[in-house]
Amino acid sequence: MEKIVNEVLKEEVYYEKLKNGLDVYFMPKKGFTKKFAVLATNYGSNDLEFIPINEKDKFRVNEGIAHFLEHKMFEQPGGGNAFDKFSKLGASANAYTNFTMTAYLFSCTDNFYESLDHLIDYVQTPYFTDENVEKEKGIIEQEIKMYNDDPDWNVYFNCLKAMYENYPVRVDIAGDVESIYKITKDELYKCYNTFYNPGNMMLFVVGDVEADKVMEVARKSNHYDVEKLQNSITRFYPEEPEYVKDKEVIAKFPISMPMFNIGFKDNKVGIKGNELLRKEVVTEIMLDMILKRGSEIFEELYMKGLVNDNFGCGFTSQIDYGYTLIGGESSNPREVKDIILKYINKYKENGLSKDDFNRVKKKKIGQFLKYFDSVNFIANNFIAYKFKDINLLDYLDVIKSVEFEEIEERLKNHLKEEYCSISIVEPK
Repeated sequence: MEKIVNEVLKEEVYYEKLKNGLDVYFMPKKGFTKKFAVLATNYGSNDLEFIPINEKDKFRVNEGIAHFLEHKMFEQPGGGNAFDKFSKLGASANAYTNFTMTAYLFSCTDNFYESLDHLIDYVQTPYFTDENVEKEKGIIEQEIKMYNDDPDWNVYFNCLKAMYENYPVRVDIAGDVESIYKITKDELYKCYNTFYNPGNMMLFVVGDVEADKVMEVARKSNHYDVEKLQNSITRFYPEEPEYVKDKEVIAKFPISMPMFNIGFKDNKVGIKGNELLRKEVVTEIMLDMILKRGSEIFEELYMKGLVNDNFGCGFTSQIDYGYTLIGGESSNPREVKDIILKYINKYKENGLSKDDFNRVKKKKIGQFLKYFDSVNFIANNFIAYKFKDINLLDYLDVIKSVEFEEIEERLKNHLKEEYCSISIVEPK
């Protein structure tokens, strides 16, 4: 068992790779009553084309299958449901699928080791039948229709579809009604056997528990009857043009105030590790400086009545894609976009404020240190970063090392009008 220590954060992580390839990480948090565990696979809705384990040819699955698989994992042989046992143990369990990963998790104050054993066991116990697969299709169809009727979801996904022409991030995580009805039991097992291989997965535990006991439960609970993944999975993604597909997309919903998402497509992609982390931190500082509350852009938009307290922005950073989204409600979304672009051009010509940079950088350091008081934050972010070859414990060092010149350079290269799309949802 390896021990990784960050002296600045005064945090340590224990690590062990099990014989079947599963990476297990544990961060002790003495005095914390809440314990948290996440078991995740490096597999999300973007993974539509790949070479299945023990096969040679490329295979394309139906859209939405990663999310469908997550739903089916809770069903157990004999008609039981994995949630039932968590409830009996007093644990709160959940799962989610996003574009790049699928995670199964629980939190509790008591019965931690029994809950951990159950988590590892049920995620390694797939139970798909023709009957239960058909039954699930109706459930997911209702979920898809619910999101289709949600203006917030539509303004967001329409912006992704406007920015991306081919990359599967433009495809709804749950797929569509037509695609999910094509999913079969055999297709689910093919995806499960390939991506739920322990060599493609990680377990992360945080809380006031013992490292040796965590590792003991992880070793004991693992099923060793799967063929160990010897090499990384071969995945295929379509080539994506540099510029956005559509400059503007409009939809109509029964709402009182127009909604908007302004997206800037990132073209500095194909990087991982601390280079990717640095890009993320630099971009977040830059966005905070020019767009968050107190900035010139926000003050002008707010004083003109063009935005309200729902206005916000953020950066999504993945290995093969990334984007900045600026969103909110406005009586005139196009004017909001024009004012933002006007200020961006002004900052490119005249430069940004070093005082603002130092203030935002200090604020970001303080926020990150505060996050380490939350086992939820640590658990939900550690694995997501690890799949991008990033150690969450390196985050603070990267923030501290960011220079002002990097912020101005990122502003010039990322926030370009030719990389910009706007999605608007208007009242019917």
